[in-house]
Amino acid sequence: MICTFFFFQIFPLFHALGANGILIEYEDMFPYEGPLQLLRARHAYSPSEIKEILHQAKLHELEIIPLVQTFGHMEFVLKHEQFSHLREVELFPNALNPHKEESLALVDTMIKQVMELHRGIRWFHIGCDEVYYLGEGEMSKQWLQQEQNNMVKLCLTQMKAVASHVLIHHPNVKPIVWDDMLRGISEEYLTESGIAQLVEPMIWDYIEDMDVHGKVLLMDKYRKCGFPKLWVASAFKGATGVNQSLTIIGHHLKNNIQWLKVADSGPAEMLQGIVLTGWQRYDHFSVLCELLPVGIPSLAVCLQALKHGGYTDNVKKIVEKYLGMSNLEINNFMSESSGTFPGSDVFSLVTQVSFHLRHSVDELLERNRYVTGWFSSYHRKRKMIHPVMIQYIQPDAISLLTRWNAVIQELQAALERIFYPDAVEEWLEENTYPTIQKLQQLLQDLDAAIAAQS
Repeated sequence: MICTFFFFQIFPLFHALGANGILIEYEDMFPYEGPLQLLRARHAYSPSEIKEILHQAKLHELEIIPLVQTFGHMEFVLKHEQFSHLREVELFPNALNPHKEESLALVDTMIKQVMELHRGIRWFHIGCDEVYYLGEGEMSKQWLQQEQNNMVKLCLTQMKAVASHVLIHHPNVKPIVWDDMLRGISEEYLTESGIAQLVEPMIWDYIEDMDVHGKVLLMDKYRKCGFPKLWVASAFKGATGVNQSLTIIGHHLKNNIQWLKVADSGPAEMLQGIVLTGWQRYDHFSVLCELLPVGIPSLAVCLQALKHGGYTDNVKKIVEKYLGMSNLEINNFMSESSGTFPGSDVFSLVTQVSFHLRHSVDELLERNRYVTGWFSSYHRKRKMIHPVMIQYIQPDAISLLTRWNAVIQELQAALERIFYPDAVEEWLEENTYPTIQKLQQLLQDLDAAIAAQS
């Protein structure tokens, strides 16, 4: 959904802030071919664009790790009628049915096509998180009735099959998996399963008051089970609200500081690195949460805090210098300056819209005495208004609409420089149109009432 050239603008900033790699979950933006071509979004990247992304990342010393979901969160695949028969549960496109040979063949083909455009990589993330409804499909229920079978075995069998495929065909590439499906499995079972020789788990937690001691114990558990290496994952945006429009920097900073404490206390020789996730949606069907430009100040704060071991006044000054901001507030959405970083115009305009659009319109519609007293819903329905009151309502409403239309047009132009049209349309429709339409409806009703008096 992000135009490729914006990546080229932000890669130098990412590198300067301390990042040395990028985990990319392409989902439907990857240019799948052949029978998988229907997975492509309307504005999916072309193979040449993927190659240019990789080239630009390499120029700025950013190692790419592709992520392809292979078990859970497969909505972008299983939503299509052609693949719906591979769902674990017929009604839900969340999880893949692990019992069908065609399921593994599908995953193998997806991995093969992504690998072909990512030659020379060292890691490949195969997802495997939040495999909702696993075990609830009819084939799973029958399989689980057999005495030697259980849910843990069901999960690990699919995970091992996918990881083995990666290692057989790409012996120099190590598979990574999200760890949530592994956490509750006993040390004995994990050890005996052999999964530790196939994958590197990525422990994720995005809350600000994270249990540091619990995470250290979890790392130690994985060490005892034979995993030689692991990763951890924080967040710099997303994770705080499914339709969140502004990033709560303080929340994400606290989360990353907690992960620093985990890294200081856990088995250091195991830790490969920390991934700062930046959610764009909670799942394939949910609305957009914070746009990437809106989350860049949070990313800058979190990266620099990790690099320097904390967030001090000196680190704050460094971040402000990189962002071109005079005063960055981490516990307040509003900042005195919008900055000069790539996408800073979007950051500034989204902040303005999120803080003031709905409030200003509600102020007019619900707290203006002339509107609430002389042009209520009762009056509007019957096209009634005291002629004197028109002069107290109409100019203010027209002025407010004119001002916000100008801001929204400016925001739309800024968004179109970064995002493809479908993302621009979705964000504006979700975050601006409902409020603007209420204001437009007021003016239409006012015109109708005036006409009725003529």
